[in-house]
Amino acid sequence: MLAACDTRGGGPNGDRVGPAAPFGLRRPVAPVDPLIVAHRLMDAEEYELALKKYNEAAAIHGINAEVLSGIGSANLRLGRLVQAEVFLRRAVDKEMNSPSAWNNLGVVLISLQQIYEARNAFKIAFGLVNGDSELIRNNLILAERLIADSAMEVPEETDFMLVRQGNGVYLLLGN
Repeated sequence: MLAACDTRGGGPNGDRVGPAAPFGLRRPVAPVDPLIVAHRLMDAEEYELALKKYNEAAAIHGINAEVLSGIGSANLRLGRLVQAEVFLRRAVDKEMNSPSAWNNLGVVLISLQQIYEARNAFKIAFGLVNGDSELIRNNLILAERLIADSAMEVPEETDFMLVRQGNGVYLLLGN
């Protein structure tokens, strides 16, 4: 009968300290916003998991610019460039003032060899941050350099012919 009054602990060795936890009480756990989890997963380079969380966030928040941008950015990191382009274009259509969406769209467009359009996306992103982002500035410089390099390239096997059209006017034709 005195064993019930033993306060040393519940185990045979008496290793428990303090009173026993009450039964039937549960602490409410606040759900974590999947959008926040997705952003953290992107930072942790867990792009496939982030994509799943962005899709969960779409169910909660709706298909807004932040969700679309996140899905596009995750697809970009996974190398799914065409899918990334679709989602990022939708993101900038919904929210024209998102520098990260414009920047990521520019990165996708450069990867898809659409350099002129990428430059325009980088210019918009650069303007939205008032020139205050070194990353966007470097992307814009890269796009400008790629455009300059492509303008300087002349195919080696191109055979040009000068055709006189009269009164000192010549037309340069490539064969």
